[in-house]
Amino acid sequence: MPFIAGAIRSLFGQKAEIRWNDSYFPFTHPSWEMEVKYGNEWLELLGCGIMQQQLLNSVGITDQIGWAFGIGLERLAMRLYEIPDIRLFWSTDSGFLSQFQVDNIRRQVKYKPVSVYPQCINDVSFWLPDGFERNDFFELVRDCGGDLVEQVKVIDEFTNKKTGRKSLCFRIVYRHMEKTLTKEEANAMHAVIEKAAVDKLGVEIR
Repeated sequence: MPFIAGAIRSLFGQKAEIRWNDSYFPFTHPSWEMEVKYGNEWLELLGCGIMQQQLLNSVGITDQIGWAFGIGLERLAMRLYEIPDIRLFWSTDSGFLSQFQVDNIRRQVKYKPVSVYPQCINDVSFWLPDGFERNDFFELVRDCGGDLVEQVKVIDEFTNKKTGRKSLCFRIVYRHMEKTLTKEEANAMHAVIEKAAVDKLGVEIR
C-alpha cells in the first residue's frame, strides 16, 4: 500500500501523519481504511482491500486477485479549499457555488464563509463608453459595497443594431453576515454603486 500513501502525501505534504486501521467493506477482505491527521483530528480519507474471490470468479477471472480502493473526494476538497463542513457539498446556495466557478482551474481558491441570512438581488444595465473594462466595474462594486457584496456577474449583453451602442446587465447579490439585509438597505447601496459607475466609469444607466 505504499503507492497509496505516496499519492496522499503528494496532496497533504511529505510530513503528513497517516495511519491504517482494520475495517470492513462488503466486497473486500481483508479491508483497511486510511486516516490522515488534519488539524487536531484524524480524517478518514479512503477505504481499500483485497476483492473477494467470488466476485472475480463471477466474471471469469480465476487466476488473479483484485485490489479495490475508494477515495473520499469531498474530504480531499475540504483539505484543498479549507471547507470546514462536509455538509456544504450538498448546498445549493449560490454564495457557496459561485466561489468555485473559475475561468482558470489552476487558480487557488479558499472557501469564504457564507452568510445564513437571505440574499438581496439587484440588477443594473448601462450603455458602455469607449474603452470600458468589465474588471473596472467589478472593482468599483467591491470598493463601494465592501463585504455587503457577495457576487457580481454579467447576465446579459445587448447591441443596438441601429446605433452600434453596447450595453451590459450586471447582477449584484447583497448579503449581510450578521443580520437580514432589508431591501431598502440593498437599494441604497445599489444607488451608490450606480452613481459611482456613472461618475467614475462614464457609463449611462438604462
